[in-house]
Amino acid sequence: MNNDATEDRKIIDTLNSVKTIALIGASSKPDRDSYKVMAFLLDNNYQVFPINPLLAGTKILGCEVYSSIADVPVPIDMLDVFRQSQYLYDIVLEAKQAAIPIIWTQLGVSDAKAELLASDNEISMIVNRCPAIEIPRLIC
Repeated sequence: MNNDATEDRKIIDTLNSVKTIALIGASSKPDRDSYKVMAFLLDNNYQVFPINPLLAGTKILGCEVYSSIADVPVPIDMLDVFRQSQYLYDIVLEAKQAAIPIIWTQLGVSDAKAELLASDNEISMIVNRCPAIEIPRLIC
């Protein structure tokens, strides 16, 4: 199997197995990509927990916003990261501590050191992709 087919299979398997998603960097502004992707994920029957310390205690798209991953009251299957690459290493550390098995980073978000840390801790990563693009492309 070529590399693209392997990556596509990993994405499909991930999307089919995940039920709960913590969306880090959630925005309450409808023009922001994190808001649009959150709406898309909700429309596709994922349970989404927005994470944004500045908006904690409010709601985005009817979902309570949490200050951190540790504050989410249920186990999380996947993190969807809308933060700059420089924060990714610390996010992987948080995922490890919370026993979150999958991290998905949005377009333009990558960090080799963070990816190595994830790999060393058996955390699967999908990097530089958007579920709002991948779901229609792969699960039509």
